[in-house]
Amino acid sequence: MEMDRKSIVGLVLILIIFAVWQVVIAPSPEELAAQQHYQDSIRAANQVEMTEASIVEDPFTPGEVEGMTDSARLARFATAFGGFATAAAGTAEEVTLANDLMTVTFNTKGGTIKRVELSNYAKVVEDPKGNEIHLPLYLLEDAKNRFEYILPVNGVSGEGIRTGDLYFTPQVQGNTLVLRAPTSGGGYFEQRYTLSEDNYLLDYDIRFEGLNQVLTNQGAGVKLVWDNYMDKIEKNSQYEANYSTLYFKPVDESTDYCSCTSSDTETLGEERLKWVAGSQQFFTAALIADESFAPGSVLATETFGDVDAAEDLKKVSATLNIPLGGSSSETVGMQFYVGPNDFDRLRAVGHELSDVISFGNSIFGAINRWVIRPMFKFLSGFISNMGIAILVLTLIVKLLLYPLTYKMLVSNMKMQVLKPELEKMKARFKDDPQAQQMEQMKMYQEYGASPLGGCLPMLLQMPIWFALYRFFPASIEFRQENFLWANDLSTYDVLTKIPEWIPFMQGHISLFAVLWAITTVIYAYYNSRHMDYSAQPMMKYFQYVMPILFLGFFNSFASGLTAYLFFSNTLNILQTIVTKNFLIDEDKLLAKLQENKKKPKKKSGFTARFQEALAEQQRQQAKKGQK
Repeated sequence: MEMDRKSIVGLVLILIIFAVWQVVIAPSPEELAAQQHYQDSIRAANQVEMTEASIVEDPFTPGEVEGMTDSARLARFATAFGGFATAAAGTAEEVTLANDLMTVTFNTKGGTIKRVELSNYAKVVEDPKGNEIHLPLYLLEDAKNRFEYILPVNGVSGEGIRTGDLYFTPQVQGNTLVLRAPTSGGGYFEQRYTLSEDNYLLDYDIRFEGLNQVLTNQGAGVKLVWDNYMDKIEKNSQYEANYSTLYFKPVDESTDYCSCTSSDTETLGEERLKWVAGSQQFFTAALIADESFAPGSVLATETFGDVDAAEDLKKVSATLNIPLGGSSSETVGMQFYVGPNDFDRLRAVGHELSDVISFGNSIFGAINRWVIRPMFKFLSGFISNMGIAILVLTLIVKLLLYPLTYKMLVSNMKMQVLKPELEKMKARFKDDPQAQQMEQMKMYQEYGASPLGGCLPMLLQMPIWFALYRFFPASIEFRQENFLWANDLSTYDVLTKIPEWIPFMQGHISLFAVLWAITTVIYAYYNSRHMDYSAQPMMKYFQYVMPILFLGFFNSFASGLTAYLFFSNTLNILQTIVTKNFLIDEDKLLAKLQENKKKPKKKSGFTARFQEALAEQQRQQAKKGQK
């Protein structure tokens, strides 16, 4: 017992030291500001370096342009933009295409998407008083974003001109927007966007008409540069950042992605890409080639230090090579998907685009995609509240596993009714622990009991737990779904705010996490009251300490998961009480055990080897005692 006290004191001291350590090493606001300043400096330097290395500089200042004659300005434009000089001057305008799901705003300067508003989704922020405010949800709206082609133009130095510097002439034809940048020779570079009805897809074609004499070596293709500064959309920005990255699909390989937690660059060499997608926790902007992007793609993610202090969530970049044939008229077909990470919609697009949803890549991902997700889809067909659907799913799982749970409870009851016999045996061998173990194994075999008989149901539930760990925070169906006090089942619920300096809790208390911890302790107590911990006394205390240790972890996790765990614990307690008190007759069970004892038993191979090993160890210790 003295060792137990020392172990408990040691465990408490470790927890205290760990808590103090977390507080001591936490960076001060000044340190965080310095880190952010450093990251911003690196980011700015990288941006300048890339611009200077690959793109010609704007040859004019505003004053120069205003002071020039038309002929002088055209001459300067011709030097800087070659055959596209006539498209280098103009006024930026906004043009929109819309359907019931989204409104896409385009900028005629560059001919690019300026922002996308999703009609059925909102961004939630908190005002200074902690009240939630629903705002329109925009994607691709950051002013720092780039989506431009580098065109190698005859007579222009450097790598080429940026289409982002050109002014495109817009023409709307129904749900199609045509944007053209003309050349002095009558040719043009065209971008054509067609918005699908009732979908988040934009057909996107680029056309090179009469440019084979304007572009240098058109047959070598052109380069597309796409920089997307992701906005912080969700309440838990740190979690959102950890599951936001750049995904890409090689034509002949499985979907891959850049690092989610640190800056990363992937150079693909000879691999051809089918699509590339900047994917956040719940939303994706993807560009899909009708055929493929040419080899040599460079894909990157950039993190900005402390997510909560940073302006942006993350930057994702793709440099793609567009294959061309060198003819006088060429069209390259692509598609944009800009919308929610809805599994069915992404799967309908094809090409494994649904892989951007962070369900996991192992067996747990398969469970989420093909078992749990279809079950929730079925339940949501007649249950409008997703919290109730979680409760019903918990009931289904418990009913399916109840035959095994019943066997587990019978096994526990066997240990309970055998406890008096075990106590008598331990009294006989109180000075010989090894003899106790041998006799205990012998008793279990004689009575047909096993201390491990209750493990199987728990082991079978573990894949479900691990799968749900990824399922709730990755499933947009739970985003901003209310249940009881939880405003959003895809992130943590907040019972009350607490100071940020309290270790592990991250400035709030989740009621579902607290209820999970309480019911875990209750279930552990009720289920182990009659268990014998004399051989492993620390296990008796660990089952109560464990929920407290894990409370900090679950406190900031999806309330859908903690609600499921709370429901599961509650049902476990009810099943245990009902089964032990009404379905299992303790007297009949004891009589059956006594009957088992009278039957001749054949030792299993494992039991025989284990008892032989204990006997050999006992003989060796006896020899040492005689010396």
